[in-house]
Amino acid sequence: MQPYYQIEAEQAIESLGSTSQGLSAAEVTRRQTDFGPNRLVAAKQRSKWAILLGQFKDVMILILIVAAIISFFVGEHIDAYVIIGIIIANAVIGFFQEYNAEESMKKLQQISAQHAIAIRDGVHQEVDATDLVPGDIVALEAGNIIPADGRLVKISAFKTQEAILTGESHAIEKVIAPVAGDDLLPADQLNMVFKGTIVANGSGQMLVTSTGMQTEIGCIAGLLEQEATITPLQQRLKKFSKILVIAILVICVLVFGYGLLRGEQPLMIFMTALSLAVAALPEALPAVITVGLANGAARMVRHKALIRKLPAVETLGSVTYICTDKTGTLTKNEMSVEKAWAARGSQDLLPFACMLNNEVHFDQNGRLMGDPTEIALVQYAENQGISRANAEEKYPLLETLPFDSDRMRMATLHAYQDRYLLLVKGAPSRITEVLKEQRQDLLDQNREWAREGLRVLFFAYKILDQRPDKLTSEDEHSLLFLGMAGMIDPPRENVIEAIRDCRTAGIKVVMITGDQPLTATSIAGRLEIAGTQEVKTLTGKELTDLDDTQLQAIVQEVSVYARVSPEQKLRIIRALQSQGQFVAMTGDGVNDAPSLKQADIGVAMGITGTDVAKEAAEMVLLDDNFSTIVKAIKEGRRIYDNIRKFIVYVLSCNLGEILVIALAPAFGLAIPLLPIHILWINLVTDGLPGVALAAQRAEKGIMNRQPVPPGQSLFAQGLAVRIVITAIWMASGAFLLQILATRNGMPVPVQRTMVFTMLCIVQLGNALSVSSLRRSVISAGLFRNVPLLLTIILTIGLQGLLLYVPALKGLFKTVPLSMESLSLTALVSLSCIAAIELSKFIPGQK
Repeated sequence: MQPYYQIEAEQAIESLGSTSQGLSAAEVTRRQTDFGPNRLVAAKQRSKWAILLGQFKDVMILILIVAAIISFFVGEHIDAYVIIGIIIANAVIGFFQEYNAEESMKKLQQISAQHAIAIRDGVHQEVDATDLVPGDIVALEAGNIIPADGRLVKISAFKTQEAILTGESHAIEKVIAPVAGDDLLPADQLNMVFKGTIVANGSGQMLVTSTGMQTEIGCIAGLLEQEATITPLQQRLKKFSKILVIAILVICVLVFGYGLLRGEQPLMIFMTALSLAVAALPEALPAVITVGLANGAARMVRHKALIRKLPAVETLGSVTYICTDKTGTLTKNEMSVEKAWAARGSQDLLPFACMLNNEVHFDQNGRLMGDPTEIALVQYAENQGISRANAEEKYPLLETLPFDSDRMRMATLHAYQDRYLLLVKGAPSRITEVLKEQRQDLLDQNREWAREGLRVLFFAYKILDQRPDKLTSEDEHSLLFLGMAGMIDPPRENVIEAIRDCRTAGIKVVMITGDQPLTATSIAGRLEIAGTQEVKTLTGKELTDLDDTQLQAIVQEVSVYARVSPEQKLRIIRALQSQGQFVAMTGDGVNDAPSLKQADIGVAMGITGTDVAKEAAEMVLLDDNFSTIVKAIKEGRRIYDNIRKFIVYVLSCNLGEILVIALAPAFGLAIPLLPIHILWINLVTDGLPGVALAAQRAEKGIMNRQPVPPGQSLFAQGLAVRIVITAIWMASGAFLLQILATRNGMPVPVQRTMVFTMLCIVQLGNALSVSSLRRSVISAGLFRNVPLLLTIILTIGLQGLLLYVPALKGLFKTVPLSMESLSLTALVSLSCIAAIELSKFIPGQK
């Protein structure tokens, strides 16, 4: 069967078994049984328990659970309780972040009309919109939310506002006649209307053709049901966790085997190996990452970016592409007159024509209501100092001939002194055909403005000696050209600068819109989306002719996609993702929601954005400013940097501890660290500075770097080398200190206390060192992270309490250090810290 837009209205009514009098009550009841209610089917929502249990599926959390069990098994109950506390805290934070994340379907239902005027058995009756069925005849008027998809069968000056579905910023003039063409997008089906859009002007009747999930908005709702994407951080931590498991198993096997070779008791050496395995775990890592992301989210709110899902904070640092909707995102989503030109001698009349020749009215709050294009004309006239009251006083309105799709003109008749003034506005070609003199130069000017992306209207006029009995299209002839106005949905302020910043940061901006190709290309040129290169545009029709392989081959060359459907937006994003790109998608309409969810990070507009778009996105721009994205990307890069700094810090410290414990017997030394010492170091000396590192400021030039490749390891750019070198310096310092203490005849408890204290101090110095991975601490600024400095001072103070407070000495098995032993410990510690700082400049590290 042919699509409804290709056939006559009467044929469409007949094909659905209906009549101009509507369906009978009995037929409506039968069809309600066949088609079901006219509502969107809610996606299956995860239960609270499912969301909570999902927090324990992360590999790192599973490792910590195993570590807690092992800790109980080896008798380290305090360690086990602390690990369990970290697991629970992480789960609670994650649960509350995700609890309200899947509400898109509920918001889609809120968009739908609640009631409709249906014609049934020849009678107009108000019915619940959910009771509509295919074949129903529905009456429509200005302001109505369209309750279902339908074929128009009767109209009068009928226009709809479809930005929520198609991205078009201006009202769409509708027609009754069939529309030729196969596989047309909704925006091109000019005799159809769609569920959730709004009647902007006029009145009419529609034949319901689709209801519920079969409507265009229902198809979008279906597209929202897709698997959530994994963030770069989650991908990297997954790899990191697997490597960590292998490393811990290797350590356990080596230590156990080495102990057996030395003749140790199997059970004792097994317990020691398990203790080392627990010591190797960075227990504070989940907490530090969560705190870092939450801290970043709080900072982003101050920059007008609201983070709905915590992992999205870091995801921004890996973005390589920003696919952005045009209407309401790059532009203001409001038409304005950019150019106006009046014929000689008519400069004064043109603004009056803009004010009077329209159907705009003011609501009770004084806001302009009506077609966006006509509102732009009224605002232009107001900017010229003309008010509606003054205009109507000078040229009183007598009669109006509304705009219709056949004439594509609107005429108004006004009293003018003792004569009459006829003002006519319309499409350029339809105005020139009724002018007294045919002028090709006007159409040439129109084409020039159209190439700039302007929507052009012509104005004409005629002075009449007598008033017509009734104003008709026959009066629209022998007109004099008055002038022309070119309108556009203008770019937002600061967008060009933001796009330049993106280019500097190695991020490509791509425009994806449902608007016309000419308009989209023009706006892209103004915004410098392609930089100095020519803007390459691909239309939805051309996109349909490409298979996935062909699209993937050219997707990175295209800067503008015009006249595309929601399904095609998904194809574009998936094609970019298949090429290894990390994609952010911005948008504000219902038509953007599936793409926002498919993208690696969805960014919705907070002011003009629909609830559906906001719920599908990970981030919401509270000021609807595209430039806010650049600030958010900088914040994302800062957070990723800080997470890497913490991983370098904690792994180098843990590896140092392992080397000290595992190799001490090989040097004939006593085991320098007891389990309680390891617990203190891992949870206090590691944890507190780790949290402070999460607040580290962004390094200089962070937005001049290329994006972090999504597949790049956490240990890239020489960090693995840095971890090993730092661990070796720590272990070497510990062994040197213990050997010196042994030669000076110091007992084992003093040796252990010295090594324990030395490792704490060195690890704090290491935290200060990793606060800048690229420059020395001195050149980067010693006071750039005051919380870290305060944490170091606090932790050194706590370490002192462990040595000299009697109750704590017993618990932590330490002894007071004499001035000699304390001086020796300080000397070795400072030397070790200096060596760690100097190792930044070893070749192979960046």
